[in-house]
Amino acid sequence: MIKKPVILSVLAHPDDESFGMGGTLALYAERGADVHLICATRGEVGEMEEKYMQGFLSIADRRESELRCAAGILGLAGVYFLDYRDSGMPGSKDNKHPRALFAQPVSEVAEKVLFYIRDLKPDIVLTFDPIGGYRHPDHIAIHDATVLAFEHADDPSFAPGAGEPFKPRKLYYHTFSRAFLRISVRLMRLFGKDPSKFGKNEDIDLESLAAVDFPIHARINIRTVLKKKEAAGICHASQGGAAMQKGIRGAISRLFNQQDVFMRAYPPVKGGSRVERDLLV
Repeated sequence: MIKKPVILSVLAHPDDESFGMGGTLALYAERGADVHLICATRGEVGEMEEKYMQGFLSIADRRESELRCAAGILGLAGVYFLDYRDSGMPGSKDNKHPRALFAQPVSEVAEKVLFYIRDLKPDIVLTFDPIGGYRHPDHIAIHDATVLAFEHADDPSFAPGAGEPFKPRKLYYHTFSRAFLRISVRLMRLFGKDPSKFGKNEDIDLESLAAVDFPIHARINIRTVLKKKEAAGICHASQGGAAMQKGIRGAISRLFNQQDVFMRAYPPVKGGSRVERDLLV
């Protein structure tokens, strides 16, 4: 019997899976892979309009429900929470909450991630790039923990209680299309908006993000699953998922985000290597 490929995505909040690498997750699930997601928090400090709280006891409950909706559309085989608390954006008081992901020792978080690596035995592990996409403290924290877990996955002396040693074949970092970011910056300026104050709370500096030039080692064509990705994003209604599909913003996103781009962290990329079109090859 041929073993099905297994892919493990390690992210921070409900909606990271849909707004980021959702196309890739849906594509490989559609192709028959078992695609799993670790979500470190339940997005407890995300802003929430009162209308979205009807029938829910907490923001965490609402956002978990949205994630499970998205997971069903993307075809995920499993969703696992690490039960840390959302740390909020850089410099917020939530960074210092005793259960905040950002406040935890990286080795502790890595052990929890490692348990799932050794249990699920993925061929491929996916997580954020080194700046967490847009410098969110939790994105960076889970990136660091995933890297540490991956590096020690086959080391029997590291976290011996987390299962038998096992080494996945590859580790990738999902990153944003710099072309998309640069176009977004230009359009914001054209419409009189400050690109250094992007987002609902104006706390994302698109201009500085567009200047970061990460190497791209894999480009995954997600055109055939764009509708699934968009539908999964709409599940995250409390976080503006539907609004992201509308108007100029939605049109530009569909134009420039028909592929997901990744850096390959392991095995190391040799100079002159071709850009990959399939993560499992």
